[in-house]
Amino acid sequence: MIRFVAIAAIGALSAVGAARAVVSLDPDRYAVPARAEQAVATIAAEPPANAQVRKSADGHYWAEANVNGKAVRFLVDTGATAVSLTLEDARRLGVDTSSLDYRYDVITADGKARAATVKLASISIAGARIDNVDALVIEKGLTASLLGMSYLGRLRAFEATQTALILKP
Repeated sequence: MIRFVAIAAIGALSAVGAARAVVSLDPDRYAVPARAEQAVATIAAEPPANAQVRKSADGHYWAEANVNGKAVRFLVDTGATAVSLTLEDARRLGVDTSSLDYRYDVITADGKARAATVKLASISIAGARIDNVDALVIEKGLTASLLGMSYLGRLRAFEATQTALILKP
């Protein structure tokens, strides 16, 4: 695919160059459409490749992520407003959980819990990287960290299929 894009870009650049050479011979007779130059810019600005999270045997999407340079396993939860970290995962990421202000009341699958806000420098899943992600640290009751909409909603798109979750950065 990359080879095809490179060949197409070189071809488009060659065509624009040739057209400019002809125009320089007789600028009034030949006009280079602006669309030709826009096509080259469009080819060069191709979005990054999609990433995939395979559906697990339990029917859930479990994402292995790189968060601030460390591995975290997330349960993908499109119903969660924000990325939510267990205390254990937050501590592994270097968060001083004892100094957090657990002022927010949230509802988890286990009922009410208290949460504190944190900012994660980055979350990357199979190459789909988002920087400066708002997240919550859940004081108790969360058995797995959740990959919520504060990450998913910042992707260009995402799509759940029968076998995988497609992340479009």
